[in-house]
Amino acid sequence: MPRLRITAAGQTFLADTHPDAPETVAAFLTLLPYRQKLIHVRWSGEGCWIPLGEFKLGVGFENHTSHPSVGDILFYPGGYSETEIILAYGSCCFASKMGQLAGNHFLTIVEGRENLRALGTKVLWEGAQDVVFELAD
Repeated sequence: MPRLRITAAGQTFLADTHPDAPETVAAFLTLLPYRQKLIHVRWSGEGCWIPLGEFKLGVGFENHTSHPSVGDILFYPGGYSETEIILAYGSCCFASKMGQLAGNHFLTIVEGRENLRALGTKVLWEGAQDVVFELAD
């Protein structure tokens, strides 16, 4: 499975795709390079998210969880809340104003994890930050 480079707020991370989410990974790879804004989560704890509104990636639930570990990246395909991507940088329980949600764990940061807290703190105190997902060389 391919490795992705994620650049955000002056930090660079490498992430492995998760073999238990092949449909989500395959669909997401078609979007690369993918540029968005990261904002701090509203309900979930220590995480950053990319709100995607009514966007449809064309996948359902696979390998989904409500409790991402530090460095896990989830894709929520929509339903009870808007479509979104969430990145845990600390203690996190994926939720919305509707209650607890579960998202597809499709990426795991494997390099640069020591800088995740700095990313989360910057997003919390300085607001939305550009993020780019692309194939690693």
